Amino acid sequence: MRLAVVQMSMVAEQAANLAAAEAWLRQAAAGGAQVVLLPELFSGPYFPQQEQEQAFDLAHPLADHPFLPRFQALASELGLVLPISFFERAGQAYYNSLAMISPEGEIVQVYRKSHIPDGPCYEEKYYFTPGDTGFQVYAAPQGILGAGICWDQWFPEAARAMALLGAEVLLYPTAIGSEPPEAGEIDTQPLWQRAMVGHAVSNSCYVAAANRIGQEGAMTFYGSSFICDYTGEVMVQGDRQTETILYADLDLAAARRFRAGMGFFRDRRPSLYGPLLTLDGKQRL
Repeated sequence: MRLAVVQMSMVAEQAANLAAAEAWLRQAAAGGAQVVLLPELFSGPYFPQQEQEQAFDLAHPLADHPFLPRFQALASELGLVLPISFFERAGQAYYNSLAMISPEGEIVQVYRKSHIPDGPCYEEKYYFTPGDTGFQVYAAPQGILGAGICWDQWFPEAARAMALLGAEVLLYPTAIGSEPPEAGEIDTQPLWQRAMVGHAVSNSCYVAAANRIGQEGAMTFYGSSFICDYTGEVMVQGDRQTETILYADLDLAAARRFRAGMGFFRDRRPSLYGPLLTLDGKQRL
């Protein structure tokens, strides 16, 4: 599998962002990519920095969506697997969602973000209903993909669930950057990357993250998009300021052999993991 990750900046005009995304996808396809990951909510600026009622107008139902068909057509034309992030409206619910588009241009599944953050500049609980799809995997022609969205990437349970479902590659579109003063002076980039590298090690699978760059309102997005292998070695990484495409050739057969040999899944003890199914760690009859 040749995987590509796009690190890009966004502007206020949706049409310009969609055109830029299409150009990046065409470039990635020309570079031999078979699966291409774009950042979270790439069609516009990261609106959850503030609570604004008018931002709900950015959400659309899956049926008759204004830009998903464009990426379906691109996937079909270029023979790409495209996990596409979008703001979904479903009845009275609003989700931070991802449409997995096959090389035939079909939306084969929709994943709705499970973990919703709430804090300064990340006011997502105002906008997004916690996802109800559960974790999913997609058997792409080249291998089995799992996808989470941004805050999902911090949770080992999400990565393990997708790995148990057979995921060989974990994909995380994201939008993360500098923390505001009220959150303390902390650079989360190293923590962000270490958390996902840990998923790669513990599940013996490849992991990729696509972040945005640039200044948007109070936030400076720090890029640092990367792909790491099934041992946690970073294969390729972007810097904090440059738009780019990152490519990596994944040896899924080697990863399968390594995963089996490590015994992480052989030696699991699910009957002892009951506290994981609770909020406070206390099991009740």
